[in-house]
Amino acid sequence: MSFFRKLANWYFRKNALPYWSIFLLDGVILFLSGFVSYWVFSSWIEATEDIVPLLCTIAVYVLLSIFGIRIFHTYAGVVRFSSFNDLMRVAYANTLSFFIGYGMHFLMYEAPKPPFLILSGRHLMVMFVLATLAMWAVRILVKTIYDVSASDSRAMRVLIYGALAGGVGLAKNIRSQSPQRFLLKGFISQDRRYRHNLLMGEKVFTLDDDLKGVIEKLDIDAVLVSPLRTNEFRDNQKVQDILLGAGVKIFMAQNAVEVKPGDENEAFENVQMREVSLEDLLPRNEIRVDMDSVGELLAGKRVLITGAAGSIGSEMVRQIAVYHPATLILIDQAETPEHDVRLLMRKEFPDIKAETVVTSICNKTRMDKIFHEYQPEFVFHAAAYKHVPMMEDNPSEAVFNNIYGTKVIADLSVKYGVKKFVMISTDKAVNPTNVMGCSKRICEIYVQALDHELKVRRLIDPKAKAETQFVTTRFGNVLGSNGSVIPLFREQIKNGGPVTVTDKNIVRYFMLIPEACKLVLEAGTKGNGGEIFVFDMGKPIRIAELAQRMINLSGAKNVKIEYTGLREGEKLYEEVLNDKEKTKPTFHEKIRIAEVQEYDFEKISKEIDELMEISKRYDNMETVKKMKEIVPEYKSNNSIYEKLDK
Repeated sequence: MSFFRKLANWYFRKNALPYWSIFLLDGVILFLSGFVSYWVFSSWIEATEDIVPLLCTIAVYVLLSIFGIRIFHTYAGVVRFSSFNDLMRVAYANTLSFFIGYGMHFLMYEAPKPPFLILSGRHLMVMFVLATLAMWAVRILVKTIYDVSASDSRAMRVLIYGALAGGVGLAKNIRSQSPQRFLLKGFISQDRRYRHNLLMGEKVFTLDDDLKGVIEKLDIDAVLVSPLRTNEFRDNQKVQDILLGAGVKIFMAQNAVEVKPGDENEAFENVQMREVSLEDLLPRNEIRVDMDSVGELLAGKRVLITGAAGSIGSEMVRQIAVYHPATLILIDQAETPEHDVRLLMRKEFPDIKAETVVTSICNKTRMDKIFHEYQPEFVFHAAAYKHVPMMEDNPSEAVFNNIYGTKVIADLSVKYGVKKFVMISTDKAVNPTNVMGCSKRICEIYVQALDHELKVRRLIDPKAKAETQFVTTRFGNVLGSNGSVIPLFREQIKNGGPVTVTDKNIVRYFMLIPEACKLVLEAGTKGNGGEIFVFDMGKPIRIAELAQRMINLSGAKNVKIEYTGLREGEKLYEEVLNDKEKTKPTFHEKIRIAEVQEYDFEKISKEIDELMEISKRYDNMETVKKMKEIVPEYKSNNSIYEKLDK
């Protein structure tokens, strides 16, 4: 037994045997098959008596088989990775060789005897049938020995979610890995027709089966999701809960895989699998964005991004840099994250001119100098204080940074002729119940009123220079952003719990950061100015369920969820649109335009100036009172400022 193991180790340590080895092996098989076929229809004595002419005749047919072998490249495959296609190529090559040999059969009548014999048609047919079966057997045997010898006791025992299309290609991929990372033990299919059928030697289970029992019986460690079934799997929360409840890990494709019709299995043979995070399991429809048209607008332009080191801002940097802007002016007051952005640009986009500036957007003098020096053509304004409880305690800072900072950037955009100003807002600005949401609503009001004012001036004086277009984008929470619940829950689980949720009924809308940024770019570049674009955030997600799924995903035991009560200014749900607002469709099915109340620019400017003066006194009640006067729909919730609503 040790001899065979040593032999297997010697062979399988090599990347592959050279072509001539396979070629020679197939030739020997053909030669032996010819001898056996002659022996089948003759006696052993005749075969031995005619051994020399028989060998010479068989040699002719073996040499003729070179045409079939060469045409179908039967020698080119790696034997231990042989697939059904490789076996079919062997069959095609031998079929062609048979017909060539059969034509030669008639010429053999004219050949001298000796050194040749005449083989009948049945001799030739049996010869090539035996050769085909023997070549198949050798390849299957080598592959089987390889699978056994390469199997690692540390390999994870897995089921593949998705049979047939995609699943077979993925199964081939994991079986060809060395050392083996996964050990295939079956498939999971939604199609009941394939229930308990065998696929690649393993049983196919369906959703009707007791999957938890199957996992326990087969001692399954993980489930691999076929790339063709990713969206289907995301939408099937019941199956996810069964798998997570059974304690198995879930793996998905590392990157999106493009598949051409008919190439499903081949496309997934080289796919890389990774363990999923919570973001991978959230149900969502694929968002298609016309990034080519976005790229055409931003290519060769000077683009300024505020809050460039934040979660949204840094992703905007990545997505815009791809289109080779002339210059990126990246503004953030957080030094270390801004340094990380600088390193990112040097590593991933060394050819893009990027100016990383550490400053506050409230520093009007510095910002004026930056606008004057770099003359940006597009401004994406992502800088803002976003934490609800923090702004409840520090309303003056929300006014300074969010409102005044936005006013500074917006006014400078007009002064220096920026083509388009895109502000990133929040769903908390709709019927705000907290200081942060109200501050963002005032920002929306100001930039929209400013846009309207510029259009009026243009109508009065057609010779005036082209005005800046102001566009607002409004969406909910983004998964994994700084300070969001995902990193917080992950840290709490790592520390053994408890995981803190404010209320068991609280729900939030979520979107992935890259998807949100793509929609911002499309809405921002295609907007005509004055719009508040609202994104379709999909279905709201219950935070308690989110926490439980994260606990299950982590594999942690005895981690409990603790309900702490709503924080100041927090509400159970976020609205995407104001009750009085209507929406109208746009160029994208996931983006709509909110029809909101318009404000007079002179009036809102005066109101903001008064708010700034009050905020400088750091009287929280007076500051919030003024904010409520500007935004009458602002009704505090679970906050000390509720008394102002009475």
